[in-house]
Formats: sequence, C-alpha cells, structure tokens
Amino acid sequence: MATVVHVTHEATHKIGGIGAVLDGLLTSHAYQNAIRRSILVGPWSLGTAPDERLGAAGSQILYSVCDGIDEGGWRRVFRPVEEEYQVWFTYGTRPFQDMATGETMDAEVLLVETSGLSAARYAYQKATFYQRFGIASGDYEHEPDYEQWMRIAEPAYDAVMAMTAGDDGPVTFIAHEYMGMPTALKAVMEDEEDVYTAFYAHEVATVRPHVEGHPGHDTRFYNAMDEARRHGLYIEDVLGDQWSAYRHALIDRAQFCDAVFAVGDRVVEEYEFLSPTCAEAPISLVYNGIPSADITLAAKQASKARLAQYCENMLGYTPDHVFTHVTRLVMSKGLWRDLRVLEHLDKRFDQAGRSGVLYVLSTEIGPGRPSDAVRSMEAEYGWPAAHREGYPDLTGLEIDFHRSVVTFNAQSRAIKVVFVNQFGWSRDRCGARMPEDMEFMDIRKGSDVEFGMSVYEPFGIAQVEPLSFGAICLISNVCGCAGFVARATDGVDVPNVLVADYTDLGSGYTGVDGVTHIGWAERDAIERRNSADVADALYDRLPTTDAETDTMLTRGREIARGMSWDVVTEDYFLPGLARARESRG
Repeated sequence: MATVVHVTHEATHKIGGIGAVLDGLLTSHAYQNAIRRSILVGPWSLGTAPDERLGAAGSQILYSVCDGIDEGGWRRVFRPVEEEYQVWFTYGTRPFQDMATGETMDAEVLLVETSGLSAARYAYQKATFYQRFGIASGDYEHEPDYEQWMRIAEPAYDAVMAMTAGDDGPVTFIAHEYMGMPTALKAVMEDEEDVYTAFYAHEVATVRPHVEGHPGHDTRFYNAMDEARRHGLYIEDVLGDQWSAYRHALIDRAQFCDAVFAVGDRVVEEYEFLSPTCAEAPISLVYNGIPSADITLAAKQASKARLAQYCENMLGYTPDHVFTHVTRLVMSKGLWRDLRVLEHLDKRFDQAGRSGVLYVLSTEIGPGRPSDAVRSMEAEYGWPAAHREGYPDLTGLEIDFHRSVVTFNAQSRAIKVVFVNQFGWSRDRCGARMPEDMEFMDIRKGSDVEFGMSVYEPFGIAQVEPLSFGAICLISNVCGCAGFVARATDGVDVPNVLVADYTDLGSGYTGVDGVTHIGWAERDAIERRNSADVADALYDRLPTTDAETDTMLTRGREIARGMSWDVVTEDYFLPGLARARESRG
C-alpha cells in the first residue's frame, strides 16, 4: 500500500483551509483503505516545549535527540541524517478526528529544525535548484518564509526516505501550496524509483494578490484571464512580470511534478494561465469535501430558536429568518456584498412584514477575545450589538466592516446585522445574552442562509458546510465549490445553492485592454445591479413553512453526501495519485 507525505505549514496545527483538507482526507475511510502511511512534514524551532511541539491533544513524540526521547529505536534512522545536515528532527504521531462521527486516526509527523543547517550543503542545494529548475534563490533570500521551506527540503526528503526504506508500495510527496514545493523538487531531482510528487494547489498564489489587491477584484481579473486565453496570452503578457514574488517562483516550478491537484475549476484555469508550460502540466481536479450530517427538522428548529432568542435578547425582536456568515476577516471574503444583497432584501421583507438578522462571525484575533473582556464589553455598552473602536473590541479591518454595518443598520427596517468579532460561538465566549445551551454547531444547523460571495475563493468549504443542515448557501461564481455542486447535482439548479455572478459584464467591454481596465466604479455598478437580482432570487427560495424547510433539509443532505470526503477521495484524490504514477510510465 502507498505512503503519502504531506508537506505543509499545518503539520501540527489546523490553521485554515489546508488543515481542514487534512482533517477530511485523513479521516476518510476511502483514504485509510488505500493509504498505509501518512507522514506530515513541517518545520519547528528550538525553544518549543515538547508537550506543545506536535500541537493537538493526544500527540506523542517518539524521537527527539534534543529532549532525550527515543521510543522504538528511531535514533538509528534519523541520527545519520541529522549529522549529515546538522539539523534536529522531532518525530511522533498526531491524532485527526472526523468531526461528524468522532472517529480518530493517527498520522506520523516529522518536524525539521534547521537553525544549524550546514551552510555548505545549503549553498549546494540552492545552486542545484537553479541549474535544474531555474529558481534564483539569491532573489528571495531576504524572505524568511522562503528560506524556512527551502532549508527543510533536503533533510526532510532524506529522513522520509530513511523512514520508508523497508516499505513496499509507492511514496508520494505532496506539496501543499508553495511551502511544500522545495521538498517536492528535491524528490523530482533525485528521481528515485517508485517515488512521485504532486503539487496540491489550494490556490494559485500568483493570482490571489491580483484579485484581492485591485479594486476591480474578480469582476476584472476573471474577465481579463478569459479574454487573454482566447487570444493565446498568459498572465505576464497581460499583467507583467511575476518573478519578484517567491511564491510564484515556487508554484510555477510545479510543472516539474508528476501531478498538480487543483481544488476548483477556476484553480485549473488560473494555473494554466501562468505560462504555456504550466498549461501543459498534468492537472487533476481534486475538490475539497464537505461534512455531511443527518439532523431532524426538530433539531434544526431548535438550533434556529436559540439563534432567534439571541437576537431577541440583544435587539428586542424575534426574527423570522436567521442568516449567517462564518468566515475569516479578509478582503477576499467580499463581506460588503452581504450588505448589498441585504439592502434589496430588506425592502422585500419590509413590504411582506417579515424580519431577519444576519450574524457575521469573524475576527482578526485568532484566539479570540478573553471571556472576561467580553463580559465587560457586554455589560458596559451592549457588545456585540454595539461596538467601540480599539482593543479589546474593534481592531484593524474590523473597524472598517463595523462602520459599514452601522450604516446599514441605520437605514434598514426589517433586517439587522450583528457583527460578532469573536472566535467561538457559546455563552462563555460571547456573553450572558447568548442562550446558555448555545453551541457552535447551532450557527450551522439553525441558519436559513449562509453568505459567502467571495472575490477569491479557490474552493470554499465554510460556505457550503451548512448545506446538509438545509441552509441556502449563497456563493459567488468564482468559488470552487460551485463547480463541485454542479457535478454533484448533474448540473441541475437546486434551491439549496444560489450562485451570484459578479463577473457578468453585460455589454460594452471588449478586448483584453478593455477588461483589464475595469476598476472600482465598473465593479461597483455591476455589484449593485447583480445584488438586486440575487436578493430577488434569495427571497423566492427562502422556506416559509415547516414542509418547505424539511424539503430543503432532505435535499441539502443528499447534495452534501455527494460532496463528502469519501467521494472526493474515491473519485478525485486517488485517481489523481494513479495518474501521477502513470505520467512516469
């Protein structure tokens, strides 16, 4: 059976999307039946306490010469590599849990500490990478992130090969994003028999800043990309030189891997847009999976009742509809689009005598606000229905979004927005006005609509997590999950997923030059026009009876089952591994 080596910055902690992918893949029964060993590779720093080094509770260090640990005789495997490169390894196991079933599995973890890395070996590595792949490390040596992942590449590769020397079956090094590429390129260079490489494109790092950083966002970029491709042009022909960015330098070289896994249809197009040689790379669609759970109508109604009671406790009314947006507070999530849709929906609600609330759960502060600070803000000025600028309340981008919320709430009549800038969703995290029996899953189970109209979203697991709980998932057409939904439903339009198209230009834009000059004013006009259409479609789809809600629940569960991690593993991931092996003959 096969061994898969996942090189990632989330080897020890779930930080974001890659961690969610690892959770889903590794706990999938289909994955476990096909993959004998999973080894996660990442960096570590001296000074990290042993009990914190592997992250999750239940982790176990089996080897660390720095700490005098050698459970199982691993010293004979790792010590020769440590001495050759002058590095330190930490090796052990870390549990992964299926959030739906509670089942756990253990994966191996190999961490590399490189502060004492042999300067001569590292200089030779950089020289060979330039000769073989054209990567000019001298241009990026001022980037600590680049240096970190380059430095672990050779010792990590040699350690894995020593660990698996007696195993049967292929070994595949998977580079999760640009971070894993140096290790994958080391494997490419060694060209060992039955050793393969894949670049797992959770995004295309070259593209993201062009979408996020330009006021035209997705409206401009995807039209420019599509128009350029029709004329046989690539990103540098349209947007200039990209090689000052080390992330571009690394992911462009993924063309040397045996496979490129793309998490969405747009990611395939984005990678092919990098260059003619990237367009010829062996790219496979490997969507992300989403959780699927069976709940009853009564359970959904109970969760919704808790969410509605929270609104009553804060704002003095019980909403007919509860909307949610659980997300990171970053530009790419397009939070302003939520408010634009709600501006139109508010008028429809007001005319019909209906009411709603949108909970936006998002924060810049990863661990969240301390519980005592939350209780103090709640008692003093009514947080989170009201906010004040400055820590422990609003910081950074939270301030800008809150100001937009204040403007919306001042003008709306039937729908109000509550911005909960906290990490977590329970009374101890969010204050005494939250129902005592509230738990995080209530914001998933009880939601009528999950908003998620991102400007850049390679897949978007969070946007469709509430699908199996009967929510309408409102996403933008650039979200990778839109393509998976279309496949899971055989292209049939379903009421559970509403796709907003903010790349629809209408008429008046022609040629590459015309679309590349789309800016804020053009995107703003398109968003305003399209948001009205989205609001009308959403109003028509919202269930108003128990029977309609139950139908949404049943259909959403069916769609989610067709997008599970077992489906992803069997239909996309494992065939992708097979194609990687076939590409080498």
